[in-house]
Amino acid sequence: MTITSPLQWLRDVSSPLTEDMLAPMDPLGTVQFSSGLTDADYATLGQWLADYPKVILRAYFGGGDPPITNLDFLRFFPNQRAFEADAYGLADIEGLGYLPDDVFHLGLGATKKRLSLAPLQRFGHLRRLTLEGHTKDIEVISGLQSLTSLTLRSVTLPDLTILTPLRQLLALDIKLGGTHNLDLLPQIGRPQYLELWQIRGLHDISAIGRLDTLQHLFLQAIRHITQLPPLHACTQLQRIHLETMKGLTDLTPLLTAPALTDLMLADMGHLHPADITVLRTHPTLQRVGLGLGSTRKNTQAAQLVPLPPTSYVHGHPTLDPRHT
Repeated sequence: MTITSPLQWLRDVSSPLTEDMLAPMDPLGTVQFSSGLTDADYATLGQWLADYPKVILRAYFGGGDPPITNLDFLRFFPNQRAFEADAYGLADIEGLGYLPDDVFHLGLGATKKRLSLAPLQRFGHLRRLTLEGHTKDIEVISGLQSLTSLTLRSVTLPDLTILTPLRQLLALDIKLGGTHNLDLLPQIGRPQYLELWQIRGLHDISAIGRLDTLQHLFLQAIRHITQLPPLHACTQLQRIHLETMKGLTDLTPLLTAPALTDLMLADMGHLHPADITVLRTHPTLQRVGLGLGSTRKNTQAAQLVPLPPTSYVHGHPTLDPRHT
């Protein structure tokens, strides 16, 4: 019996390229480098990636030499449709112009220099976008109407107006930053996955209660939230993840989620086992993950609500366009 090892899904490359670096890999994986390659190696890597049309190419700064300060190397990757740049020293992103118009996945990490997002406007087929700290010309997002997944990290918007044209959006992550007006959430696409994480100044999440397409809600470290909204209208909401939500003590609103099957309580040490008791009356709840800060408290809570544990699920991988 021959056992086949799983293909590598994350591959680091550098100059000079070796046979191991160009060995077969997971067709949905990521190839990354932390310092510039030679032109010859860029060309070789570009030709090799032609056989992996869904692999993400990632350039990041990890202290390598020479550092990555622009994206001109993308001229060697004219067919690359999934790309991420995570190099703080980037001076511009004009090199994105070398990529084909049908790019489906882009990620831009934080940069020291404030860069315009205008080069993104031609990617009308873009389905997955991650931005960290970029706000200059951010209104171009409104024109990316094929987006199904959007992550905004350390980005502060006055409200969600620029996202309302995104009729196909299925997953929205808002992390850090100070976007505190979420009133327009129900007017943005058909969200199945919503993640809100450590958003400064956010006090009101009542708009979540009007998301009738929502399937998975992930809330983490939002210190001013003291009450969950009624969830009667969230008729497709099956999974809720609450992590380090120290302002929440009343879990009663969870009883209003008519289709809830999985609940994860992670790093919720401020809760007591008695706070969990209310969950016993939920008619559809099937699994509960307990993270109440100690084995003793978890054991007591499990006795009060005798349901099997749920799995930890972060993100919405089924929305990754590489799987389509």
